[in-house]
Amino acid sequence: MSLREIPYSDPGVPDTRSGFRFLMWLQRRQLRGQLVATWWGTVFMAAIAAMPAAVGLAVQSVADRSGKGLLGAAALVLSLGAVVSAGDSLLHRAAVGNWIDAAARVQQLLSRKAAELGSVLTRRVAAGEVVAVSTGDVEKIGWFVESLARFFAAVLTSLGLIAALMVYQPLLGLPVAVAVPVLAVAALPLLPPAQKRADEQRAKAGRATELASDTVAGLRVLRGIGGEELFLSRYRAASQEVRTAAVRSARMWSLIAAVQVALPGLFLVFIVWYGARLTADGRIGVGELVTCYGCMTYLLMPLRMFEETAMAWTFSKASAKRAAAVLAIRRTTEDGLSHAGAVPGGDLYDPSSGLLAPAGQFTAVVCGDPDAAGVLADRLGGHSPDAAGEPSTRVGGVALDELPLETARRAVLVQDKDPVLLSGTLRELLDVPSSGGVSAERALEAAQCGDVLSVLAQSLRTVARRADGQDRAAENGEAADPMAARLTERGRSLSGGQRQRLALARSLVADPPVLVLDEPTSAVDAHTEARIAQGLRRLREGRTTVVLTSSPLLLDRADRVVFVQDGAAVAAGGHRELLGTDSRYRSVVTRYEPDDGARTSAPRPSASPSPSPSPSTPQAVPSAEPAIEETV
Repeated sequence: MSLREIPYSDPGVPDTRSGFRFLMWLQRRQLRGQLVATWWGTVFMAAIAAMPAAVGLAVQSVADRSGKGLLGAAALVLSLGAVVSAGDSLLHRAAVGNWIDAAARVQQLLSRKAAELGSVLTRRVAAGEVVAVSTGDVEKIGWFVESLARFFAAVLTSLGLIAALMVYQPLLGLPVAVAVPVLAVAALPLLPPAQKRADEQRAKAGRATELASDTVAGLRVLRGIGGEELFLSRYRAASQEVRTAAVRSARMWSLIAAVQVALPGLFLVFIVWYGARLTADGRIGVGELVTCYGCMTYLLMPLRMFEETAMAWTFSKASAKRAAAVLAIRRTTEDGLSHAGAVPGGDLYDPSSGLLAPAGQFTAVVCGDPDAAGVLADRLGGHSPDAAGEPSTRVGGVALDELPLETARRAVLVQDKDPVLLSGTLRELLDVPSSGGVSAERALEAAQCGDVLSVLAQSLRTVARRADGQDRAAENGEAADPMAARLTERGRSLSGGQRQRLALARSLVADPPVLVLDEPTSAVDAHTEARIAQGLRRLREGRTTVVLTSSPLLLDRADRVVFVQDGAAVAAGGHRELLGTDSRYRSVVTRYEPDDGARTSAPRPSASPSPSPSPSTPQAVPSAEPAIEETV
């Protein structure tokens, strides 16, 4: 493993059947790195373990007044010191490499899963949970992977040292051989309650993070209604809960640390007392006592490594389980991908709501609950079912969840209510995968982006203006190319209506077989909206287009209107027809509550489309109040 390979071209297919299997999969993916770290760890610890023997030889040489023996012992100490220094450096390098490898691999897997699922991920898993998995849990998994090599090195050197003590001085080696395993597992009973407290702290921290994210995202709205203090008090309360849980967790870990220090320390006192008695009785020499004391002092280091690995395992087990649960989320539970590569065509049908959008027609969808429109748009795009086992949206009879992700994305394009504009030039914004049937100029014209182009061209002239105030483009009679103008991050230099129209133009350039738009004109004025409705219908002629809206200007241009209430399509027909026959539809579109006795019911639409009324039908179309577009 080389850090130069990160990020990996393919992080692999993880085993997500359980947290343990996921950890073992990570170990197998970096087996070479683990073996290298174990080797250098063994060399490093063996050199440290041999140091007491060298010191014991030096002491014994002094006691025997042997200058030659003292020189040999000094040379041995220097040699072991050099090995310790080199081994420590190389062990640290290998261990940190293993940690980075594991963390980077897990983060790449999580990033790939987020890209695959999109908005589905945060509907299956809380946003705070996703953040916690990609940060804290990744660190704990890397900690365990990194500590495992040092654990094996500590086991090997400890067994070797105990065996050497048993041969060198059985009277001291026997109690050490008995005590070390007991000391190694002494703190294990305290780990489960410590892990439970740590999990409580993590859960509370995740909820506080989610609350903070929601507050920041809605800060403008909160300021508008004066709700900052209310949400600030809620976050303060959540933060105090996290602090209390952290203190409880720290108390348990401090107890574990005290046990790790106290028990080996007491045993070391016993060994010194017992060895001194043996030396006083003449049963062992002074050098042997020093050697055994030094070996026991060394064994304190492997004991702490055992405890550290046990702690890392306790933490990482739960973290790996959570990471595996996120990585195990799939777009579908079906295995058959018989439609790979072929983009299906035909009617768009959502079995969950009964919504039907006939192929090649402009279908408008009115939702009784505005919050349900976004969920319905995602479902129409095949991003995910809302619940396990819910049937997938179908295009031409083919379930989108049965298609490979790339094919499904080519079949249906969904533009949500708040589309994101990435930074870059306008030309780069509109340079998206497309059929090539719609040029950028035609898409911008249909989306009524003329004023946006003027603003961008003016910004170019401002930037290009020379220091003396002259405009070179104006002098030469040239017009600045707005396609070369740069958009700031998320299009913050533009108004809400301008951003919305540029996003619509980008979707039109893609020219997908099925286009789903969620409130594409909510931030524009009525006159611009009317022109957009006309341009959208003209440009998407013969293509399947679904617009979720309650605007009469768009509804009157649709071939077919479907009214969805309580998650089900309850009426279908033309806009003017539904205004006259369904009071529930009329109340949503006109913003007037129906009379108690005036409610009419309409049958659930069938699989066949209802005919659209003639445009000449003498029906009065209620005008929508013009939305005031934001200014730059």
